[in-house]
Amino acid sequence: MITIEIVFAAKNTLWQHTLSVPAHSTAQDALQSSGLYDAHPEAIGLAMGLFGELCQPQTELRNGDRLEVYRDLVFDPMESRRRRAAHRSQTQSQSKTRRKPSIAASMILNRG
Repeated sequence: MITIEIVFAAKNTLWQHTLSVPAHSTAQDALQSSGLYDAHPEAIGLAMGLFGELCQPQTELRNGDRLEVYRDLVFDPMESRRRRAAHRSQTQSQSKTRRKPSIAASMILNRG
């Protein structure tokens, strides 16, 4: 028998379970016997990984593995970066135009 940990971050909760499974068990075997699919049916068919690296359902588990089930991304990462960059540049340009003249003058005089 080997001991593994299964982790799934649902929308509002973290599902975490330590489980003993027979040696040579696959990731899919462990997920089916863990009770995750009963508690969170939305986890069926999602991607999985070991310690942050994607793995296949037929991957054989080893003692001490942490099997993670990954939810789909809510936002496209590239689109999120673009939004943050646009927000940052907008915030910076607004803060530059809102300075009081006396503060701006003292900043120029103290440069050097």
